[in-house]
Amino acid sequence: MNNIALTQLDFAKGNGLLPAIIQDADTGKVLMLGYMNEEALQKTLKDKTVTFFSRSKGRLWTKGETSGNFFHLVDIKADCDRDTLLVYVRPEGPACHLGTDTCWAETNQPVNFLAHLEQVIQGRRGADPETSYTARLFARGINKVAQKVGEEAVELVIEAKDDNKELFLNEAADLLYHYLVLLAAKDYRLEDVIEVLRGRHK
Repeated sequence: MNNIALTQLDFAKGNGLLPAIIQDADTGKVLMLGYMNEEALQKTLKDKTVTFFSRSKGRLWTKGETSGNFFHLVDIKADCDRDTLLVYVRPEGPACHLGTDTCWAETNQPVNFLAHLEQVIQGRRGADPETSYTARLFARGINKVAQKVGEEAVELVIEAKDDNKELFLNEAADLLYHYLVLLAAKDYRLEDVIEVLRGRHK
């Protein structure tokens, strides 16, 4: 997470408040606009859940404190004038108090399916192993998850030698799914791997 130097932010321009644009870290969708004073920003950084300053209530309020629809903090950036914040989050439930995904009544869908699949896999970590295959994988431990990735890789290699498109693509899907489970089990995300590839590309 970027280090936000509070002393460098221009709270004075907005009479002690900074606009905070809330963006889904996975989909890129803008969820809402709120305002933060210095105390709200400090609390957000400390608790890793987004807290705003409510202009109507005249107090701090943490998104989700009554609804349970928290914004889990991923990163915060200040703009070039240091008077506006861009806050990357992973939302827990709808962003708007009216029950919509965003405050503009837009649907917050993943830019790509892999981002969505990662979210689903993360959500299954605490599920019942009796009803969720993904939860069973997590429950078996990292060695078994890694072993499963190896098995799926071998099966893909075997299918690659033949010309059965359906079988090859299904094995490729199995490998990719189990690879994402392995990343989650190691507390990494696909974006972490992509960053390595970006670095190599440079």
